[in-house]
Amino acid sequence: MPYRPLLARIQKLFRSGADPHFKSIEDGFKSGRLELPAQPMTDLELARAIREFQAKPVSDWTLRARPRFEGA
Repeated sequence: MPYRPLLARIQKLFRSGADPHFKSIEDGFKSGRLELPAQPMTDLELARAIREFQAKPVSDWTLRARPRFEGA
């Protein structure tokens, strides 16, 4: 699946692969709720999005309101 390279980059930004935030992102890609960015994100942009996402509790709403992993 084409989301796997991005997911691998995201995983490197988490201290643990068992992080519930990471799991929600992984599940989002697998289920189709998340899409790949229209344009590639730099490591800095990706790290900033992850940091903002981790500042919120894990929930379906948080995933929908996440920083734009979809680019833009």
